[in-house]
Amino acid sequence: MELSVTDLRELVTALSQSDIVELTLKSSDFELTLRKPGAMVSVVAPAPVTPRSLEDTAPNNPPMAEPVAASPPAPPATPPGKGSDLLSINSPMVGTFYRSPAPEEPAFVGVGDRITSGQTVCIIEAMKLMNELEAEISGEIVEILVENAQPVEFGQTLMLVRPV
Repeated sequence: MELSVTDLRELVTALSQSDIVELTLKSSDFELTLRKPGAMVSVVAPAPVTPRSLEDTAPNNPPMAEPVAASPPAPPATPPGKGSDLLSINSPMVGTFYRSPAPEEPAFVGVGDRITSGQTVCIIEAMKLMNELEAEISGEIVEILVENAQPVEFGQTLMLVRPV
């Protein structure tokens, strides 16, 4: 079974637009499991792919790096010196953090701003898809821990919020 990058993108898009929580594809070459945000995506290859086997199966594709299974993220901890009353807004995926919808537009939120549940606080770009991240809590932004256009990891704390 061959799976191109386009096929993978279509699978991710279809999963994000459906009620499916987890999708697993298995073949003799690989196993792919996709889960909705809050879970991990892992790819496990039983044997390393050699350049010769790539030539046999996909002559026009360059060799790809061997996939690495992701390890579960550590639970977010309150940064030192911060009050325990603060809650975090975490990245639901690996991607690039953007504070505004476009470079010339103002940021969604800033330090000191009050937010409400459901309000867009940033964008995480993953695989050329812009995913708006909505706050799940209401409160005041105390600190933004990520710089604009910086790569972020799954579960990484993006902002600290004092609930109101």
